[in-house]
Amino acid sequence: MTAPDAARGAIRIHDLVKVYPGRDGQVLAVDHCSLDIAAGEICAVVGPSGCGKTTLLAALAGFHGIDSGSIHVDGHLLCGPGKPRAEVGPDRVVVFQNGALFPWKTNLENVAFGPIVQGKMSRREALDKAAALLDEAGLGDALHAFPGETSSGARRRVEIARALMTDPTILLLDEPFRALDALTKSVMHEALLEAHARRPATLFFITHDLNEAVFLGHRVVIMTARPCRPKHILEVDIPPPRTQALVTEPRYRALVQEVAALVHEEARRAFEANDREH
Repeated sequence: MTAPDAARGAIRIHDLVKVYPGRDGQVLAVDHCSLDIAAGEICAVVGPSGCGKTTLLAALAGFHGIDSGSIHVDGHLLCGPGKPRAEVGPDRVVVFQNGALFPWKTNLENVAFGPIVQGKMSRREALDKAAALLDEAGLGDALHAFPGETSSGARRRVEIARALMTDPTILLLDEPFRALDALTKSVMHEALLEAHARRPATLFFITHDLNEAVFLGHRVVIMTARPCRPKHILEVDIPPPRTQALVTEPRYRALVQEVAALVHEEARRAFEANDREH
């Protein structure tokens, strides 16, 4: 992580509540959730399917409002009393599970597109920065290839490079590697850690892959079954650099098993609750 005086992107979620209208009445998705994430931290978030993890991410991104509580970034109110919905801004960029590269544009054009259209960079500035980011991602020889001509892992790296174009303080990642095969995923894990070392934004990383959570995270937040709030926060006391050799280490395996046991408890609770409802 970066030094405290240089870091940006500290997130404070306090007592957050989010309610959705459901078919059979109101659905409490997030219930008095509080969580502090340090600037530059990789915070991996796990929990049963449907527990409310993505709802929390969407509130951070400004995709929907909250019902009570607050979110602050670097001490500034993002949403809360008098401001139920955060403004969408370039300081927080989302990388979704399903990518959205333009198939008719080259990798370089895809990465440069946003800042050019938004008028934030000249075409030359955007193309130069995009080329530098793609080169850092190991794609310097694929600048002028189209997404359909590159591998799934390469397309994910293009999307992450695109997300970094505006120098965001926070990256919100919603299972970005879910569709990748195990080998490609392992390469992407190392690539993401390398990118984070160069440009240490705060990462709020949702995943169902418990090995991934422990491999990437400085901390792993295990969420309860819906309504969402932290059940346990696990410190991952494994120093960098983290390479694939780590996955056979006893400490790593022990941490994965600890996370798995906690998630299993909540998944079982969610299953039993669903049985009672039906």
